[in-house]
Amino acid sequence: MRHAIQLLAVALALTILSLPAGAARTSKKNTPAQLRSDYIARIQEQDVAASDRTLGSIWTPGSRLTDLSTDYKARKLNDTVVILVSVQTTAAQSSNVNSSRTFQTASGITGLAGDINTKSLNPLFNANSATSLKGSGATDSSTNFQTSMTAQVIAVLPSGNLVVEAQRKIFMNNQHEDITVRGVVRPDDIGPSNTVPSTALSNLEISMKGKGIIADSTRPLNPITKAILWLVGF
Repeated sequence: MRHAIQLLAVALALTILSLPAGAARTSKKNTPAQLRSDYIARIQEQDVAASDRTLGSIWTPGSRLTDLSTDYKARKLNDTVVILVSVQTTAAQSSNVNSSRTFQTASGITGLAGDINTKSLNPLFNANSATSLKGSGATDSSTNFQTSMTAQVIAVLPSGNLVVEAQRKIFMNNQHEDITVRGVVRPDDIGPSNTVPSTALSNLEISMKGKGIIADSTRPLNPITKAILWLVGF
């Protein structure tokens, strides 16, 4: 027994030693300093400014003091603008069906040749029928999403319109949510405070994805789980 325990300990030690160096780096990556460094590196990769400075000159056409009449509204690549997201969608539909049908018929013989009594033959045929149908249905759906997000100009179209994109990551109480908003906006629709409503964005795309305890309880069940619940009666 002791020999088996020793062999198991040796095998476990060899397994730990054989792990790649990337495993140790993965544990260090979760430190605040490493997360901060990765975040800065990712932002610096996205913040690529176009260089229009002449070699050997200190003049920069895009400087803020070159045109004193220019405001701080977004107008070029990598500028920021605040998007006031407000999405409200309501759809309702109802229908009613009410129909009825009544059928009644009777036939008989009032006379035959000779003195044959036709009283026992009447009524020869008597039928009544009634059909009614009444139904109603209704559907109702609504969507409400409101937030404010600071977006970045990721492209400038030949028409002068700006392609903006905003991203937000939320980690709270074992729940992870990613929100992405992107669209095309005219520079004239940007307000004096560098804000633009989402209703002014064309080709608007809003994506909100979540992972965690809330998403796990609301996502559709897989076929295997559905079959098990159907078998047990829940």
